[in-house]
Amino acid sequence: MQTRRIGPFEVSAVGLGAMPLSIEGRPDVGRAIATVHAALDAGMTLIDTADAYHVGAEEIGHNETLIAKALSLYGSASEVLVATKGGSLRPGDGSWTVDGRPEYIKRACEQSLARLGVEAIGLYQFHRPDPRIPYAESVGALAELLDEGKIVAAGISNADPEQIRTAQEVLGGRLASVQNQFSPAFRSSRPELDLCHELGIAFLPWSPLGGISRARRLGTRHLPLTYVAQQLDATPQQVCLAWMLALSPVVVPIPGSSRPETARSSAAATELQIPAGELDLLDASRPVTV
Repeated sequence: MQTRRIGPFEVSAVGLGAMPLSIEGRPDVGRAIATVHAALDAGMTLIDTADAYHVGAEEIGHNETLIAKALSLYGSASEVLVATKGGSLRPGDGSWTVDGRPEYIKRACEQSLARLGVEAIGLYQFHRPDPRIPYAESVGALAELLDEGKIVAAGISNADPEQIRTAQEVLGGRLASVQNQFSPAFRSSRPELDLCHELGIAFLPWSPLGGISRARRLGTRHLPLTYVAQQLDATPQQVCLAWMLALSPVVVPIPGSSRPETARSSAAATELQIPAGELDLLDASRPVTV
């Protein structure tokens, strides 16, 4: 499997987006753990989670606890980088809120440390900007966590180019990753991807296949993906991930999975080589209404 770098870590070029294992429509615990284990068996060494991946307000950290359990049952997961996030909340009514206060971020990190059962979190990311708090202050909490040894690498999510530059400055050049939405249908984060390429910062597209409800219909909404998939004996989803990997060596997609077979399929995308002509076709394609 191809590998990429996130800060000091070398990880699989495609990671497991674990959110579907804990939010609405989630599988039972047995299938969830089997999905994580299938991803690890297939060579994935990056798992993306967050304390806000849950349903009810009373189960904050559900996904982190689930990932910790799955890893403990796997037996040999020392090479796995678990990336988690803090600064976003789910009150339990289906909405998402934010809290970018430095004291909250530091407290959330402490709680994530306990749930994951580790002394230091490999990659800790500020989940979403809080318009009430100066961005530099929120990121400053990550700098303190780095200096205290509670996290090994720091990242940000849902950030614009100005915020990326601010984070890089506040962290003293230690910004390891930017996690933004990016997919064939959602390309407005291309400037952030290009900036990460320029600065050598890992770019982690979330919902790279268009989101949980749209991933299955990806090929019908993006017909060039289906065309290329037929040429390469692959799936449109695999072609999508391979296309993203070809955009830059800093790109590390994190497609969500709730079934072992989709995790294995995503991992296999790292071995797919798309010819230059087909890459140009995918670059120029846009979704159709279906």
